[in-house]
Parts: sequence; structure tokens; C-alpha cells
Amino acid sequence: MIAAITLGAPMAHANDLVTDGISITRSDGTTASGTVYAPAGATGLPGVVLVHGSGDGRDEHYDQVAAALAGAGIVALRYDKRTEDYTPAHRDYSLLADDALAGLAALRNRPEVAPDRVGIWGLSEGGWVAPLAVSRSADAAFLITVGANSFAPAAQQAWANETRFVAGGVRGSMLEVLARNGIRQLVGAGQFAQADYDAIPVLERIPQPVLAIWGELDRLTPPGDSLRDFQSAFERVGKTNYTLRTLPNAQHGGHATTDGFDKLPELAPGYIQLMADWVHGLPDSAARQVDPPAAQGQSAEALEPLSRWESATVQLSLLLGIVLGFGGYALTGAVRRWRLPNPRPARILLSAAMIAIVGTVAQLLFMLTTRATSFGPLLFGRTLPWLAVQLLAALAVVTLGVIIARSRSTLSDSGAGARARWILLVCGGAGFTLWALYWGLLIP
Repeated sequence: MIAAITLGAPMAHANDLVTDGISITRSDGTTASGTVYAPAGATGLPGVVLVHGSGDGRDEHYDQVAAALAGAGIVALRYDKRTEDYTPAHRDYSLLADDALAGLAALRNRPEVAPDRVGIWGLSEGGWVAPLAVSRSADAAFLITVGANSFAPAAQQAWANETRFVAGGVRGSMLEVLARNGIRQLVGAGQFAQADYDAIPVLERIPQPVLAIWGELDRLTPPGDSLRDFQSAFERVGKTNYTLRTLPNAQHGGHATTDGFDKLPELAPGYIQLMADWVHGLPDSAARQVDPPAAQGQSAEALEPLSRWESATVQLSLLLGIVLGFGGYALTGAVRRWRLPNPRPARILLSAAMIAIVGTVAQLLFMLTTRATSFGPLLFGRTLPWLAVQLLAALAVVTLGVIIARSRSTLSDSGAGARARWILLVCGGAGFTLWALYWGLLIP
């Protein structure tokens, strides 16, 4: 049974708004704290439950939106996000949708609202969760999404990576290979939560009125592609009670912005009023309305699944082979009679290849764990660290060629131990060449 228990009298007043803390019992019996924002003395107003984007849900943005909506005559519930078992590698949209429905039940029981006028609002990741919740409940009166995505989460992240690379002036293999292959490897290794989640079938099951909003300068969700896909999904099922809007000069979360990457403190002009007018005007306001899609630097694309030869297992095996080859060569050098004449090329190969691998992995982790849009000085569309690892990779491969070309003279007077060391070195170098090709180190 889903219920809400008021924790006491109203706790705060500001500009005739009241906040009231409640406890929400979720479908699995656990509880979450929530805060209801309402005009003082409100009764019979429409209400909305705010569903979080990715992260722990503690961003003050939700308080800002809730207070603004309450100021516009819409009672808003902001609740604590479920963070148990919520990681980059695992999250359950179905369970999060159930939490949103628990919040819906709680808000519908409040005296400030009309129970049949309470809907659900979802931001970013909430643009996947909130539609799922609304599709499951006839109690939800409407759906609002902000920065929602029609693409699967992994494809959306790849598009966001490419977008910020392009904005930073990056081009070439760093853009074409690194931005996408890193995500594909995470997906293949099972380390990208809900990577292939399909939002479209859920949208097609929603009979309630829908207001979907995208910032014109959204750099995290492809705003133009997503608007077109929402429209196509609704038209396929004959839906007419929807409004798709592009908010001028707004970023992903509805804040004002200068370029889509920064987030100014204030919400974009017209954002709250748009939602308020639409909610207060229901059902008439939900007559089909579609804005022109926002322009995008590049279109989003679904990610190709990993082929068998590029799976995480193969990648790790290749790295292990490189380490064993180079490591075996280095360790057996302790035996004097096994040493090769003129060891300098081997040292260059080993040093250049290992530094290139470490440098590439470090840059890949940086790209995947930050939202940086400035990458320092660029040369030929490449960051200096990336150009450095490319040069090291090229040096390693050229040196490998030299070692192979000189094999006859190198091994003519060598014993079995020296020949084995040479084979280990060449195998390590060959493995590195394949690895470098896959990660774009040898591609302009």
C-alpha cells in the first residue's frame, strides 16, 4: 500500500509559498523523504511530481523548479532519489518509475491538490523514467519531460561526447574513434547502466497529455532529433494531445545559457510560464503543437554493438598479450647470453608502446568521466596529449618494422634464448599495432 505521512506543520514560508516535509512509502516498503511546495492556503490546485535526472538527486535545481512552479499555482513534490544500488553500471528505470508513482500517490492525497489533476515531470534521465511511470498509471493526469531523449542512453552519451569534442575544436580519430569506442566498450563489458533502453515503445503507450520541452542549446541530449522522434512516435499511434516545444537560449535542464555548455543561475525566460500555462489550460492546451526542431551540429546515431573481435574479452586479452610479450622480453634480459645485439630499437619499441598505452587509457578515462569542453592547445585538430600518444605509437610501429627488417643480421649468431626473446618482443609489438589501430592512434 502506498501512503504519505505528513511530518508536521508547514516548515517555511517565502513569498506566500509553503513547504511541507512528508515521508513517502515506496512499493518495496522502503521510505523516502519529500518536500511539497505550494502556495499558502492552496486547495484544489494541479500538482506535479518531479523525477530526477542522473546522479543522486540532491541538486538544488529541483528546489528551484518546485518553488517556481508553486509560485505559478502548481503544487510540486520533490522527493529524495533512490540511490541504493544506483551506480554507473547499474540502475533500474522500472524501480525508479515505481518510486515516481509512490510520489504521485502521496501528492494526490494532499489537500492542496485536485487528485485528478496531478501529473509527473521528468528531467534528463527522468525523461526515460517519468514516461515509464505515466504509462503504468491512469492516476497520472499528464506528463512533462525536459531534455528527454529518444535515443538509448549509450547512444545519447556518445552524441554528447562528440558534441563537446566538436565544440572544443577536436577532429580526426580522437573524435571518430575515441568518443564512441569508449562507450561501446563500456556497454560490451556490462558497465553502462540501461545502455540499450528503448524509450519509443513507452511513448507510444501513453494516452495522457504530454508536454515535452528541449533547450535550443541542449548539448547533452540531441534536441532536434529527439523532438522529431517524439513526434513520429505519437503520430504512429494517432496521438493528438501533445505539445513539443523548443525553448530559446536554454540548456539541457531549462536554465539560461550562453552556449549550451554553461548553466546560468536563472531558469530560461518563459520556461516556467510555458509549463504553468499548459498545465492550467488542460485539456485544451494539449492540442497538437510542434515547434521547429533545434539545430544540431551532428545527428545522433545508434551505437553499433561490438563485434566478436573487438569485445572486452578480446581487448583485455590483447593487452595481456602485449604485457606478457614485452614483460617476457624485459625479464629474460637478465640472462646475459640471451641478450640481443644492439638493444636500442627494442628499448625504443617497448618504452614508446607502453607510454602510448598508459597515455591513451588515461585520456579515455578523462573523456568518459568529465564533461570538459576545453582541451587546451590543439594542433591539427588534436589535443597535445593525444598527438603525443599518436607520435609515440607511430614511433613504436616504425621501430617494430626496423626490428623485423634486421632480423636476419640480429639473429644470425644468436642462440635459442635470444631468438625466443626476439619472438616475445615482436609478438608484443604486433599486439600493440593492432591495439593502436583500433583506438585510432595510427589513424589521422
